[in-house]
Amino acid sequence: MRRLPLLLLCLLLQACTQTQKGLEQTVMLAINGPDDVTVTNEQVTSLPYASLYARINAGQRIFVVLGYNENGQQKWITQDRAMLVMQHGRLVKTLGLSDNLIDVSNLAQDPLADPLHLQNGASWTRVVQWREKDKQRAATAVSQFQRGDDEVLTIAGEAVPCRVWHETVRIDSMGREWQNTFWLDNRDGTVMQATQMLAAGEFPIETTILKPAKS
Repeated sequence: MRRLPLLLLCLLLQACTQTQKGLEQTVMLAINGPDDVTVTNEQVTSLPYASLYARINAGQRIFVVLGYNENGQQKWITQDRAMLVMQHGRLVKTLGLSDNLIDVSNLAQDPLADPLHLQNGASWTRVVQWREKDKQRAATAVSQFQRGDDEVLTIAGEAVPCRVWHETVRIDSMGREWQNTFWLDNRDGTVMQATQMLAAGEFPIETTILKPAKS
């Protein structure tokens, strides 16, 4: 059994008896469950913390809780004490993975920062730093957005109508191109689901928000 992160251990110690039982079951499911973890709608609702599913580099689907919500960034902590840092639904940093995203510049101009006004052809240029196969890299990445067909996601028992946006990313200096996809809640633009690359066309990370972080 892999070690519980300190955050989850503290949650277990602080919870009341009934909540503790439900939380303990949720945590144990995340550790000892099937290849793809599934948490019930009731467990998502009763857990007083934001949560998501993640699939990292085509591995098993895992259950992740929110560790910190500060300065516009959400820091999600896995059971292995890795961390996914997101801003406006975009991965901007990771810690504790085999490859890691170190930094993304020009986040204020990310079209996802104003999601309900996102338009076809919107573009964004930034410098990305990452570690890939034990080598630190940096390059300028240019994105262009194209709207896809709307979809309705079923998340924790709720139907969520979403706008689908495809982001084509190019790093010309490396000859690399790939696509990220974001599912935005029609109501407020929250990125409810995403498939995005951590490195330059490498190391896919899929996320589905089960319970959004409170602003």
